[in-house]
Amino acid sequence: MRTARITSALLMGLAVLAYSGWLLEFFVPTGVSPVHDPVEALLNGPPVFRVLLAVSGVAFLLAGPPLHRLGPVQWTARFSSISVSAFGLVALLQAAYPEQSAAFSSLATVVLVVGVISLILWWPPGWRALAVAGLVVVLGTWAALVLARQLDTAEGVVSRLEQVVRAVLYGVGGAYAFVKPAPRHTPRGGL
Repeated sequence: MRTARITSALLMGLAVLAYSGWLLEFFVPTGVSPVHDPVEALLNGPPVFRVLLAVSGVAFLLAGPPLHRLGPVQWTARFSSISVSAFGLVALLQAAYPEQSAAFSSLATVVLVVGVISLILWWPPGWRALAVAGLVVVLGTWAALVLARQLDTAEGVVSRLEQVVRAVLYGVGGAYAFVKPAPRHTPRGGL
């Protein structure tokens, strides 16, 4: 169990750090507007952005199995760890096919929403409140991004905010797995 905790923490830390690699745009000339262009536009720029997204995808994908061992033996907890790996797969696809990046970004949000909902169903009350707040923020930033695209204004700012929200939520999830792992078994009939 200790090995799974350490492995999942390291992989989640690497995944979140690499997923936040878009911040390099403030230090690397990209030709992408942080205000008007979506963050996905960076994938068509310097290769470092695709490489970092691919690294995060691999790390998320590999973090799922050790997280699977840490959660309680119930479908909601299993779904949480599966969603982490699914998010990694979507990130890998996004890095491999940047021309389809907007569609993969929407799919990543769907995967994140499903994962957060599964956390709400099994995390203990204090942590559950964080998951509920996270769900509200994810849905709010997603709605703001759709609106920004429709109004053709500040899409870059909102898409970068969405990236921050995703990274923070996965960071919180990784912290939970490391700091307070759930019991392996739950009583019958209860969550």
